[in-house]
Amino acid sequence: MLDFSHAPGDLIARCDQGVLDPNCHADTQKFHDGIGSLDLLRALRVSRQKRRPIALNVQLPSSLKPSFCSPRDVACEHGEIEQYLQRLEQEIDLVGCHLGAEQRVEQFHLSGGTPTIAHLERLMNHLRDRFNFLEHECGDYSVDVDLHHTDWSTMGALRNQGFNHVSIGVPDIDTDCDMSVACYQNPAPIHSLIDAARTFGYRSINVDLGFGHAWQTPESFALKLAAIIELEPDRLMVFDYARPPRRYRPMLGDQVRELCSQDDKGAMRQIAFEQLIAVGYHYIGMGQFVRPDDDLAIAQERGRLRRTCDGFTRHGYCDHIGFGLGAISQIDDLYTQNTDAIERYQQQLDRGQLPTSRGWRFEAGDQIRHMVMERLACDQELDIRAIERRYGLIFSKYFASVWPLLEQLSRDGLIELSDRFISILPAGRPEVDAICNLFEKDSGSARH
Repeated sequence: MLDFSHAPGDLIARCDQGVLDPNCHADTQKFHDGIGSLDLLRALRVSRQKRRPIALNVQLPSSLKPSFCSPRDVACEHGEIEQYLQRLEQEIDLVGCHLGAEQRVEQFHLSGGTPTIAHLERLMNHLRDRFNFLEHECGDYSVDVDLHHTDWSTMGALRNQGFNHVSIGVPDIDTDCDMSVACYQNPAPIHSLIDAARTFGYRSINVDLGFGHAWQTPESFALKLAAIIELEPDRLMVFDYARPPRRYRPMLGDQVRELCSQDDKGAMRQIAFEQLIAVGYHYIGMGQFVRPDDDLAIAQERGRLRRTCDGFTRHGYCDHIGFGLGAISQIDDLYTQNTDAIERYQQQLDRGQLPTSRGWRFEAGDQIRHMVMERLACDQELDIRAIERRYGLIFSKYFASVWPLLEQLSRDGLIELSDRFISILPAGRPEVDAICNLFEKDSGSARH
């Protein structure tokens, strides 16, 4: 059987653990500074000419939240938030003027820190002045909330602003940590937020669940997961603390925290699959588990699931535009990323320039590999003949270095392989991310 264990930092290892960071969906290792703001502006104008719908992602750095400051520092931090929101509004204006009023916002995600109600209202009013948000629950509008800095009033305010999907973070912090970040001890706080989400009528509730800290054991993780399962969230995102989602990094700080052994980490991942599959969740990849009646599961069943720079979505046909520090945009074959340095972000916008710092454009070989990986990940199968017709190639020859590995996976009972289809079998579902990334590792050296 193939060995799916990889060294830390390896692309498969990063993506196989379900990292929430959009960087995992767009391979930023390929990004370079030869792509800049002019490339993004040209792409935006094409988007406007074609009147394509759009998906927006706004990044709010959690490090700017007043709740993480001591009382005497709140005024200073409040000033930082005001400055960031001001620059964010400038970026929204610079981008918005290149898009058309008829372009619908079908998907919107507010990620990072949980804003105050006043800041939320200010941001959403500004966005609505620039973009065509949908009414009557027609769009998928999601938000990340922090477990220990969100209450019922905040959940209600978010719902009033049109958010209908919520993702709740449940970080597992060491008992020796700074107690300004409360440690997870029981499911009561998350139970309260889930009750609030259901009361206010959110369409889906996601819970982020991490594993791999040194103080965790397979037994303690199993108990924690069982407690979350009892709350019946619609989705669970299971991730490795060695590669935490971006919004947890400021919370955990720069200190390198000790991780558990690879054996314990593997056992925790196995526990997640066993417990969640046993109670009816479906695994769709990248650490994401969903209930069978969830929007993503239904989209996968109907062959309409896509994977973009924002993760799995029903809106893969949209142009994806990111605002804020480190935000990624994806329009056709172009990826761009904003600077993640706050000083440079502010300076660029103060000059009336977009904060684009780098990017990447698909080449022909990249497009083929991307299509193969996306369809195999989203559909759990790949129509080989369709790929051959579309790109004019012989699949087994084009991916000559991958084909023997696929044959081995077939012998191991993880996939079904023929000259017409690749199908992920039930035993291969936990390894779907690693299987897909075999094509990413292939250099495509066998050209037709």
